[in-house]
Amino acid sequence: MKTIVQSVSALAMSAALVVPFAAMAQETARIVDEPLELTMHFHFRDKYVYSEDWPVEQAVAEKTGIHIRNIASLATTSSRDAFNLLIVSGNLPDIVGGDAGATLKDDFIRYGLEGAFMPLDDLIEEHAPNLKAFFESRPEIRQAISGPDGHIYFIPYVPDGKFSRAWFIRYDWLEKLGLEVPETPEEVHDVLVAFRDQDPNGNGIKDEVPFFARDEIDAVRLINLWDARVSGSERYGDFAIYDGQVRHPWAEDTYKVGIGHVADWYAEGLLDKEIFTRGSRSREYLLGNNLGGMLHDWFASTSTYNTALAEEIEGFSLRPMLPPKTVSGDRFEDARRQQVQPAGWAISVTNEHPVETIKYFDFWFSEEGRILSNFGVEGLTYEMVDGKPQFAEEVLNSDTPVNAQLWEIGAQVPRGFWQDYEYERQWTNEIALEGIEMYEECDCLREEFLGVAFNAEEKEVYDRYWPSILTYMTEMQQTWVLGAQDIDTGWDAYKERLNSLGYDKVIAVMQAAYDRQYGAD
Repeated sequence: MKTIVQSVSALAMSAALVVPFAAMAQETARIVDEPLELTMHFHFRDKYVYSEDWPVEQAVAEKTGIHIRNIASLATTSSRDAFNLLIVSGNLPDIVGGDAGATLKDDFIRYGLEGAFMPLDDLIEEHAPNLKAFFESRPEIRQAISGPDGHIYFIPYVPDGKFSRAWFIRYDWLEKLGLEVPETPEEVHDVLVAFRDQDPNGNGIKDEVPFFARDEIDAVRLINLWDARVSGSERYGDFAIYDGQVRHPWAEDTYKVGIGHVADWYAEGLLDKEIFTRGSRSREYLLGNNLGGMLHDWFASTSTYNTALAEEIEGFSLRPMLPPKTVSGDRFEDARRQQVQPAGWAISVTNEHPVETIKYFDFWFSEEGRILSNFGVEGLTYEMVDGKPQFAEEVLNSDTPVNAQLWEIGAQVPRGFWQDYEYERQWTNEIALEGIEMYEECDCLREEFLGVAFNAEEKEVYDRYWPSILTYMTEMQQTWVLGAQDIDTGWDAYKERLNSLGYDKVIAVMQAAYDRQYGAD
């Protein structure tokens, strides 16, 4: 089957593709009368740079008159290092963007406060109606990306959709053993014991792995059953908000109870013995070999195993289930899509065309810019059907994932843009969509902690104490789950150690920044 890259080569961005864009640009999106070139450093996912040859970029250049020339080099294989080297050089291009690690949002704010990047508030107010409307409709996003001085220094990549991960269980195993979907911690325990002991895979060997996980954030997900939280966001080990107060979930008493029970279940053989070490391929291995029974993982990708393994494992049925009720009778989901990614782009103070640049940024938040950034180029990756973009059959049916095909042409890359979940819905299977609808009806998704922006003094405290605290917390989490130490006897010493490492100081600066940023009294 012809790939997107082959299609681009065949089309060669012919006049049939470009001329209609140029004609439309004059009416709707033209920013400058004469073509204007802006330089940009844009390194992302550790191995890609922004390309002037992307069909999406070429289409936008035709529409707006703004041409982007990338200066980032693929010789650097770390987006973080590429960003740091650029900052150290002091030689900034017109635009700096990408996704240089989880701290890029903080970097934009930090260097914006130091004078490297322009505050964008007035530019947005005067020249960017789409961005202005977006921030007015989503004030929480504006708050989340604002610096401690209240200014915006970058335009973020804003994901769409609520749900990321869900609880999945082998319905075929439940049916074979005459069990119902578990609803309480006790029922979850009993189901996992049955998976361990009653040979649901039918091979006569006690080799089933009742509960397993690919990622750190899900390795201890079962603590939710005891009202404990793994994280306040999709980031592993993040802070959370408790009635307006910033605290860390791993310092809460519910965490002590939850980890204690998870350690007991681990000792019983209900969790994968390699849950902290098996790694990202554990889902593929354990499901592919008919060994895994229950997990917490991404809706879309996990659901695809039903078709991938249908011919290999008779009756294979791995489907979402609602989060089990907790010991207090609550039911909540602790994982959600991040509302703001630490990715996007900013305008350097050396930029001599800030008005034209903010208009260029604004274009990506327009209706046509949003379609281009999400779906690619009409006639190449999608067609308009009933007024909405619909991916071409060759895109949906390709062996290459849809998002990877889009990356090849410059769509769904981490520029400052507003994602449209409809792009993902089109290639998400019915099992996942039914699960998402079930979670939507449940209305049990916890709010996300959107982070804070520190002033210089607060950041100094955070940087001095937090890394060692998080390292200690993570080490103790695994120590307890693996049974090397009992949490009941070690909890008081753990809390004392947190305070000696500066936990109270970190919480104080987190709270001060949170109150300032989100307007708490």
